[in-house]
Amino acid sequence: MPKYEPPATKMIPTGIQGLDDVLLGGILPVGFYLIQGDPGSGKTTLALQYIQRQLAAGESCLYVSLTETRADLDNACRSHGWSIEGLSLRDLTRSAAALQTEDSVFHPADTELSEIMKVVLDDVERLQPKHVVFDGLSELRLLSGEPLRYRRQLISLKEFFAQRGATVLLLDDRSSAMAGFQPESLMGGNIVLERYLPAYGRARRRLYVTKVRGANFREGYHDYEIVTGGIVVHTRLVAGEHHEQFAQEELRASGIAELDQMLCGGLHAGSTTLLLGPAGSGKSTISIQFAVNAMDQGAKAAVYIFDEVLHILSERAEKLCTSKQGGFKAYRDEGLLHIQQVDPAELSPGAFAHEVRRMVDEGARVVIIDSLNGYLNAMPDERLLTTHLHELFSYLNQKGVLTIIVVAQHGMIVGAGSAADVDISYLADSVLLFRYFEAKGEVRQALSVFKKRTGPHERTIRELVIDGRGVHVGEPLTQFRGVMTGVPQYETASLPEVPGRRAEG
Repeated sequence: MPKYEPPATKMIPTGIQGLDDVLLGGILPVGFYLIQGDPGSGKTTLALQYIQRQLAAGESCLYVSLTETRADLDNACRSHGWSIEGLSLRDLTRSAAALQTEDSVFHPADTELSEIMKVVLDDVERLQPKHVVFDGLSELRLLSGEPLRYRRQLISLKEFFAQRGATVLLLDDRSSAMAGFQPESLMGGNIVLERYLPAYGRARRRLYVTKVRGANFREGYHDYEIVTGGIVVHTRLVAGEHHEQFAQEELRASGIAELDQMLCGGLHAGSTTLLLGPAGSGKSTISIQFAVNAMDQGAKAAVYIFDEVLHILSERAEKLCTSKQGGFKAYRDEGLLHIQQVDPAELSPGAFAHEVRRMVDEGARVVIIDSLNGYLNAMPDERLLTTHLHELFSYLNQKGVLTIIVVAQHGMIVGAGSAADVDISYLADSVLLFRYFEAKGEVRQALSVFKKRTGPHERTIRELVIDGRGVHVGEPLTQFRGVMTGVPQYETASLPEVPGRRAEG
């Protein structure tokens, strides 16, 4: 017996960037959809943005408002560069207020509710809209007075609109929940908008979908923002949906002969590297060195800095751009470099992941996050940091991108057993350790390759020197033991010379 396959249904795009990805194409036509959210979460903006998309497609639309006046809606549209021209708008805020002031022995459900419903149904019969927004489900709930009347009113509305082929969005601010009855049970779909304040920084917003009858959707929380032009939804990143063929044996060299020798050629494409050490030990400089060398080969790089000011990093990076006329700025002008200073108090994790995905789609082959400590501050819940990072790193690896993560450890002198605030070394394919050590009355820097899953590497410890002429790596420090402790013991009176270091005495 042949397998039954339901006929394909054309989805209705919502016109909201990212939301159609969450809904896997949009919403089903002739549906009854509930949009829930606290005040300020963006319900009205979402509805108006949906209406703008349908008006642009030439569809007839009706907006029924029990809470927002025409002036309020007009102001909201103007703030986003929209217009309500062509929209049939029924403002019931004034009529509802007038009815409430009249003295009557009847229950509001017997007078106000019936009057309002009559106006709405007459408008629908007269205009025959394909899309309807009912803004004020909480008002309808209050006017109904009791759960049974409220439920029957919703069932009647659902059947009425279904018979006329209309797709309906009902907005509910959840301000007056009715015990014993949840309207979601009657809906074809339910989208919940949430707004909350972290301990510091701007408000964070996220949404989730609980049901869409007859269609699938992406589960879980999805961050979103309200910007000029409407709502932008940052769909939750699922690494398993992104696989790309690339040359796994491709190496990204640093351009420093001794460092590439330690790495046996460089870092592999499609891998994650962790640069770990105390502040000022050279982690950011080495990460930029890999980006510069990749850009010299024609590859694009994206750098996200959380801890430094953009112009300071750019100035420090100039000494690494000796092969490029015009220096660091020239890479940006040619479109090879995207560098962005990230404010963790303003950017949500979903928005940051969306930004990284955008740059990868535009061709970035090297991504640098400097540093993970700053990235941690952008997370609303630290418990989810490891899972969030695992998904992001997996995505970048599957896209063939070299990812470099900088992590600063506490203290200037860090022992070999010290740990960072968040241990993600198991997520990294390669780990480079940076240390300070004291020798001959100087504070010096040491560099070693702790691990490299993707190939062989040296186990030596070398001195690192960063000066006005660039980055220099010396020969292995074979005369020392205990370099990683910060106070080594050495057996000879001389250190191996590092190219670039001035002769002493």
